Amino acid sequence: MASNPLIRVEHLKKYFPVTKGLLLMKTIGSVKAVDDISFTVQPGETLALVGESGCGKTTTAKLLLRLEEPTSGEIFMEDQEIHEMSGQALKAYRTMVQAVFQDPWSSLSPRMRVRTIVAEPLVINSNMSRAKIDERVDEVLNSVGLRPEQANLYPHEFSGGQRQRIAMASALVSNPKLIILDEPVSALDVSIRAQIMNLLVDVQQAYNVSYVLIAHHLATTRYMAHEVAVMYLGTIVERAETEELFDNPLHPYTKALFSAALPGHPDIVREEIILQGEVPSPINPPSGCRFHPRCPVAMPECAEIEPKEKLMAPGHMVACHLY
Repeated sequence: MASNPLIRVEHLKKYFPVTKGLLLMKTIGSVKAVDDISFTVQPGETLALVGESGCGKTTTAKLLLRLEEPTSGEIFMEDQEIHEMSGQALKAYRTMVQAVFQDPWSSLSPRMRVRTIVAEPLVINSNMSRAKIDERVDEVLNSVGLRPEQANLYPHEFSGGQRQRIAMASALVSNPKLIILDEPVSALDVSIRAQIMNLLVDVQQAYNVSYVLIAHHLATTRYMAHEVAVMYLGTIVERAETEELFDNPLHPYTKALFSAALPGHPDIVREEIILQGEVPSPINPPSGCRFHPRCPVAMPECAEIEPKEKLMAPGHMVACHLY
């Protein structure tokens, strides 16, 4: 693993205020969407963020894209703090970090032709000539499996899988170093998912681009990710290289998450772990370990002391009092 990460996140927090009243609004609390997380993304590799809905994955992605400002903590890209950037440095960052969203139909303008959609990042952020932009658009369309002549069509003239290829071309056109993949295959037919996953892997190898993958589907995560961070209620409870995590999950929540996934073969029998209760409110999370009200092996100290990350194996971190 490279010694100098592309992205370094340190003690990142994002709290959203909860207000009361219509005219004289009063802040009565905070939604702790992301609460003190740290991780790195290596050049040319994929970090997957997994967990239940509401655990903070998408808020983390928005912080990386600078669509939200952090409450505290820092995000460094090649040792530059991204939330301190302005002017040309910020413009360069906007070029180097792109996103592919879950629903390509919603993320592509129905009033723009594909060539205009894909070219837009270059028109806004570069000084390239029109001829060079058209040449680059044809190049990336070809790299994602579309023909250059299809650039004159509108998004509604394509299938769902083709629209996701257009979204990928738009993200790739400016030669980014990092792409945020927010559930990139979950809105597609099962028959198309494997094609798009293979395309994403091929594109990563061809362009040496890094991915932050937000996913619920664990098979997608295992196939695409080099490292996985498991999130629960705004925190990272376990983090490891993909095969190490899938072969040896340590945190009770990780084990429960994996047991809920369908096995790859009907003859595979897994330990069934049924969690009790609901996910607590992020406005008033439990004291100590946030998972302890639902944990089947909780101990008294779990309710009182917040667990710290411990290194259990090379690159395998877990925050749990069991270890």
